[in-house]
Amino acid sequence: MSSKSQLSTSRTGILSVSTSAILWGTVGIATQAIYQRSDLAAVTVGFYRLSFAFPIVALLCWKIVDKQQLRVGYREYWKMVLIGILLASYQVFFFASISYVGVAVATLITLCTAPVLVSVLSVVCLKEALTGYTMSALLAALSGTVLLVGLPEQGALQGNVAMGVLLALGSATGYAIVALMGRTIAATCHPALSTTVSFGVGAIVLFPLAASNVFSATYSMQIWELILYVGLVPTAVAYTLFFFGMRCIKASTASILTLLEPLTATVLAWAFFAEQLAPSGIIGASLLLGAIVILFKGEKSVKKG
Repeated sequence: MSSKSQLSTSRTGILSVSTSAILWGTVGIATQAIYQRSDLAAVTVGFYRLSFAFPIVALLCWKIVDKQQLRVGYREYWKMVLIGILLASYQVFFFASISYVGVAVATLITLCTAPVLVSVLSVVCLKEALTGYTMSALLAALSGTVLLVGLPEQGALQGNVAMGVLLALGSATGYAIVALMGRTIAATCHPALSTTVSFGVGAIVLFPLAASNVFSATYSMQIWELILYVGLVPTAVAYTLFFFGMRCIKASTASILTLLEPLTATVLAWAFFAEQLAPSGIIGASLLLGAIVILFKGEKSVKKG
């Protein structure tokens, strides 16, 4: 493959993962609307999210993945199963962490720890190079996230802080492993196949926790429309794009790009719920966008070299 083709492929990967992160950023707005209009529990939303997405990606897999591409090794299928378990687990850990330390702390710990873990583990486990561009983008993205999300006010922490922090770290670790596993199977497994298996496993894992609400609750058509949106757009479409993008870029790069999620969520909260964006938040948003520019320049520099 020529340097020009490699550059085009890398940028396609960056755009794919960036788009997935932007779509993930819409989950908060949708789930906030769901919580305002129903008593749906977070675990139940997670179950619906994966179970509604599963038939969509399964149909896509059946349509575009040929039989030869299904013949991957047992090790790859076990990795997909692990990804599914972790997809379910890190959602539960994150939502549980919020109940102990609040949204701001849980979000900061999870979002800021995950890309650091991915960057370190990708060097150790995948032997990926950690370039100066990647480090600069990581620093800009982490700083931007802190400014955008904001630090908790004094006295905001309640309950068992240690447990909340541990749960948030567990969520970050789960995501980090998903990113690494996604990278290791990206070259041998079609994105539609890995997404289908992972979603099916994740829905099965969450079902026992959500079963009581699933069978006993009734929801309005508006709630079902929101649930369907969460399952279709920021789940089925976004994760397929994410696993596709992982074929083209490093795991550390992908983890930095996913920090576009809180940026999207903040902009949408400002647009739809009239939440104020402080000057520090504007600076943070600029830093996050600057991280994307750094990554693009880094890919161009690597290909030239």
